[in-house]
Amino acid sequence: MYVCYYTYPGGSHHTPTLTAAPQAATIPVTEPLLVPATQATLPPQTGIPTLGSHIPITVCRKRPSDDLMSQSPMVTNGTSPPHLSGSDNDAKKVKLEQNSANGPSRVVHIRSLPPDCTEADVVQLGMPYGKMSNVLLLKQKNQAFLEFLDEQAAVTMVSFHQQNPAQIRMKPVYVQFSNHKELKTDQANSFQNATAQAALQAASAVMGGPTEEGQKRTTLRIIVEHLVYPVGIEVLYQIFSKFGKVLKMIIFTKNNSFQALIQMSDPVAANAAKLSLDGQNIYNGCCTLRIDYSKLNNLNVKYNNDKSRDFTNPNLPSGDPGLDQAMPFGAQVPQMSSYGVPSALGAARMMTLNAAAAAGNAVLLVSNLDEQKVTPDALFTLFGVYGDVHRVKILFNKKDNALVQMAEPHQAQLAIAHLDKVKVWGKNIRVTQSKHTLVQMPKEGQPDAGLTKDFTTSPLHRFKRPGSKNCQNIFPPSTVLHLSNIPPNVEEDFITDAFSQHGQVKAFKFFPKDRKMALIQMGSVDEAVTALIAMHNYPLSDTNHLRVSFSKSTI
Repeated sequence: MYVCYYTYPGGSHHTPTLTAAPQAATIPVTEPLLVPATQATLPPQTGIPTLGSHIPITVCRKRPSDDLMSQSPMVTNGTSPPHLSGSDNDAKKVKLEQNSANGPSRVVHIRSLPPDCTEADVVQLGMPYGKMSNVLLLKQKNQAFLEFLDEQAAVTMVSFHQQNPAQIRMKPVYVQFSNHKELKTDQANSFQNATAQAALQAASAVMGGPTEEGQKRTTLRIIVEHLVYPVGIEVLYQIFSKFGKVLKMIIFTKNNSFQALIQMSDPVAANAAKLSLDGQNIYNGCCTLRIDYSKLNNLNVKYNNDKSRDFTNPNLPSGDPGLDQAMPFGAQVPQMSSYGVPSALGAARMMTLNAAAAAGNAVLLVSNLDEQKVTPDALFTLFGVYGDVHRVKILFNKKDNALVQMAEPHQAQLAIAHLDKVKVWGKNIRVTQSKHTLVQMPKEGQPDAGLTKDFTTSPLHRFKRPGSKNCQNIFPPSTVLHLSNIPPNVEEDFITDAFSQHGQVKAFKFFPKDRKMALIQMGSVDEAVTALIAMHNYPLSDTNHLRVSFSKSTI
């Protein structure tokens, strides 16, 4: 094996050239290939504290307006943004202060890196030896430079790894002193600088130890605001697993908002995820993450299903005997894209456990309906809260079942997320993906008894206008309903009397600054669902028809 070193002809601004050393200069690779720093004896004079364990660091540069599920470059565990090729290579993106001497330096040169190495991986390798001031990753050349604040820390690192070859991502790497005294990065390459500084800051926080009570916690509480597209366990797992190991997860609805509890493997992973993801959008302009620490230290997960998951125990039951036979929970996680997260198009169709197999299908199977009350128009109104319904078919031989065809697959997933197991007309309906990809209209002359209806050209679609405000006001069924399009001559008593035909009216309030809108609270969610079905598009005058939707507000 040849030892490869670099020479810099004509000054430090030139691209380094690779030269092969004589055969005699070989480095034997001894076993074991990787010895954790905590298991080796470091020189006692260094005074450098060692870590209790080999803690992975993951960083993400905060991006105020980008979405997490886009294909924008995002540095996560095992990923890195694409680099330019050709003459504009990585070696020209840094100004290296050449050191005239070949002795010890604060800058350590690391070679033979794996292709998926990140700045965080390089910084992690240097954490046991001391604080670091800069890092440069030359991805095309599979090399990196790591600068310490103290030269003795660099000496300790090089000395240790001469006897105990280092590994990054299970690949042996070579550690030696650099010919350069310090690193000066080019300010024009802001993305590379930002990711490097983020890695250094994360390492500094870990090495300094948690200083706040919250930083010692491993469980995060997540609230998703502006829930336009459905967000499930798989989507959250894909996002949060970039920052460490996700152990358990529970999702639920509280105070009319989507929330989740996520238990990470250690406080470092939880802190990194919180700092990087708080305030970020899962999708463009919507599904905003609000993250805080939970007071719970350990999540008690009894079932592996679409509401809870223990990733450390895939053998838990689903809680539904039918699902236990059909769905092996726990181990199935959708594949990542090249940047570690799904593309925006792919992720929008991958929200529930079965979505990967049913991607592109906009047809839903709705079961356990009340045969005496269900009609195509009623299902059009209810499912129309979460997307534009094109067709509805109530099954002729099983009238408690129906097929609902939405305009888009992501609208179908949204309806599943909000309406599955919701009580409608006193019965908990089930909403799942259908094996059918299209609802067929009856042939001409074929008897149908009005069980199939096409709503494609209906004027009552809520989402036919791109960018409509309705897209930002999609909420799960609740006791409080939002009313709009109320004419000025209609009084409170008229509205409450009409709604009282469908359940108990507990409260009513006009909007103070806009009397065209109001909130009304029903006695239960079931009554609110029934009232929405009956009262949406209710004529209040010759030109005004009432608009009804679920609200997250309270009265």
